[in-house]
Amino acid sequence: MDSLKDYSSKLEDIIDRIGQPIKPHIPAIARFLIVVTFLEDAIRISTQFGDQLYYLQRHRGFPWGLSHLFLIVNVLTMLSCSTLVIARKHTEYAAAALLGVVVTQALGYGLIFDASFFLRNLSVIGGLLMVVSDSIDKRRQLFAGLPSVTESNKRTYFQLAGRVLLIFLFVGFILHGSWSLTRFIGAIIGFGACVMVAVGFKAKWSAMFLVLFLSVFNIVVNNWWSVENSSAHKDFLKYDFFQTLSIMGGLLLLVTIGPGGMSMDEKKKAF
Repeated sequence: MDSLKDYSSKLEDIIDRIGQPIKPHIPAIARFLIVVTFLEDAIRISTQFGDQLYYLQRHRGFPWGLSHLFLIVNVLTMLSCSTLVIARKHTEYAAAALLGVVVTQALGYGLIFDASFFLRNLSVIGGLLMVVSDSIDKRRQLFAGLPSVTESNKRTYFQLAGRVLLIFLFVGFILHGSWSLTRFIGAIIGFGACVMVAVGFKAKWSAMFLVLFLSVFNIVVNNWWSVENSSAHKDFLKYDFFQTLSIMGGLLLLVTIGPGGMSMDEKKKAF
């Protein structure tokens, strides 16, 4: 066991040295990746405005005018709040507004009961919670109505909720798709990393492994650039691709700020 700990420590030191040049830029990269799915969605709605209106009016029963307002508000919210998150300005309010976009789109497009969509969006929400956790120590007061809860505790709760929600994308990967030996092995290893992230044991390195895993998975499975422009399947692949990037951003932020007080990593430091 001691030799395994020594090997793990040496591996962590090597990874630290390799990643040192980009380490200062990881938080900014992570915040951009977290909101990139919202930026892509805003651009897609803007460029396909007529098609989006047709779908909402014909298939979702939106009246004329309300469908326009729904799309315009969503686009403006996604563009403005994504910019605020990247710039670290009014982050909590921006993240709350983007959370509202996730919920309203799920209801508006009738995807609330789609299991894959639901799990992915839980992971995106996890990324947004990590953004709030990252910025909460820069604010004097987040919840005026909860004076008994300290700023430190608030951040801890957000980190706990964020890292647990982040793993739901991988749960969706395990539950969907055809099985093969390679997929089975990947699912077992990935699920182990997800559990480690959720309980906060070696959370940073487990999160980094999931980032690498999702990078390969995203390129191989969600390769929207190889699909013809006329194919409707391309939009779904592109949507999944950018959502996965957002979840990777949340995991990168976890690598930067750590798992928080409610984790095995932090509890070990106390003993």
